[in-house]
Amino acid sequence: MTVPAQLQQASEANKAKLWAIGRDFRTDTITVPTDEMLLTTLTASRGDDVYHEDATTTAFQARVAALTGKEAALFCVSGTMTNQLALRTHLHQPPHSILCDVNSHINKYEAAGAAFHSQAGLTTVTPKNGHHLTLEDDILPQLIMGDDIHTAPTRIIALENTLNGLIFPQSEIERISAHARHEGIVMHLDGARLWNVHAETGLSIQELCAPFDTVSLCISKGLGAPVGSVLVGPKKFIEKARWFRKLFGGGIRQSGGLAAAADYALTHHLLLLKETHVLARRLSEGLSELGVKILAPVETSMVFIDATPLSLPLATLIARAAALPEPITFSSNRLVMHFQTSPQAVDDLVGLVRTLKEELRERGELPEEEEVRRRQREGDSGWGTIYARVGKKKEEA
Repeated sequence: MTVPAQLQQASEANKAKLWAIGRDFRTDTITVPTDEMLLTTLTASRGDDVYHEDATTTAFQARVAALTGKEAALFCVSGTMTNQLALRTHLHQPPHSILCDVNSHINKYEAAGAAFHSQAGLTTVTPKNGHHLTLEDDILPQLIMGDDIHTAPTRIIALENTLNGLIFPQSEIERISAHARHEGIVMHLDGARLWNVHAETGLSIQELCAPFDTVSLCISKGLGAPVGSVLVGPKKFIEKARWFRKLFGGGIRQSGGLAAAADYALTHHLLLLKETHVLARRLSEGLSELGVKILAPVETSMVFIDATPLSLPLATLIARAAALPEPITFSSNRLVMHFQTSPQAVDDLVGLVRTLKEELRERGELPEEEEVRRRQREGDSGWGTIYARVGKKKEEA
């Protein structure tokens, strides 16, 4: 097969993939590189970044450091790596502990990395207000201070913004940070989706990062790069984190192409995030009007749903969406919009729920409208958290 024929075949396959991604609500990590993004990788430098010899990677790191107001930055392959590098670099000698939200990524989705890499305990806290941690209600009662030999003192407060699509109020972050600095406690931010906070609030990335000693920023979620997260912080800290990155097996040799794609995403896709929030609200409003319970405020690009007010199981909704002539894919009650989401897919999912509601009515299985609305307003959806994959029982979610 000639090269033009190979490219043509690949182009058709990639168009089909992009169409499918436009109808996939599982997450924003499934975004695919655009042709324009991939073209930029052809002009990237081809040096060895482990030897500090790749110009494109160095320039991208400098750009992100300046954008965040930090001294230095380190390009890595994933947000899990940048979070774990930050924790490991901050924590010098156990016993020590990290205070975080119970639903945070470092607690639930990083394979107990803090314990494995840093010999650290996690003090996990459920926000009393149901939205975000606050200094008086959540942080102060859980801080471990002093020299009691039975304890592991709090060395890091690790916040996440956004968390489950919710924006952590900047004023509260600043209050927590002021107290932490007074006590000599490090502040780290998992800012995997901090770009969404910037897009929604208009606050600059530098302002959002200012209360933190270190920040992890993902480029491969909402921004759509194929690979990459960046850790930012003080220059000496980043030098040490680079050492640990090598120890973790995370050094990238010819990283220029990946850095070029990440740089393209930051330049061209950050501007598109606000529209994903508009789509999320459009989906939320359409489903809510039909009787679906929306489990959390829709503040950015995520919608958490519960269709049981209609007596419609989540597994049924997922299966029927997958069986549409033009399938819609999701695997949990979390629906995530991204810059490649098709607005038609949003309308089609609302239309599917309307159809299913009508089918339930015809079979006599739909509760009275007053009962549907009561269920929307009241009661436990039956899930342990607002994020539940299909088939999980409450205690397993």
